[in-house]
Amino acid sequence: MLTEFIFKKLKTAKYKLLEDGSYFGEIPGLYGVWANAETLEDCREELKEVLEDWILLKIKDGDNIPGLKVDIDKKILV
Repeated sequence: MLTEFIFKKLKTAKYKLLEDGSYFGEIPGLYGVWANAETLEDCREELKEVLEDWILLKIKDGDNIPGLKVDIDKKILV
């Protein structure tokens, strides 16, 4: 379920080449999920890691994750 969600969201990522030659990537609709790296491949990898961390923080804080329903007992996250 989680892996499928991550891959689905990564397919919607938007990338652009910046003036300094680095790449910027973001996932529309997921505020704060963005990455910047020297190569497109590094940007993709960094964006994946940012998304994974973002999901974990959302779950820990009990926040809604657009497109994903998670029912977890917060006591086990301590």
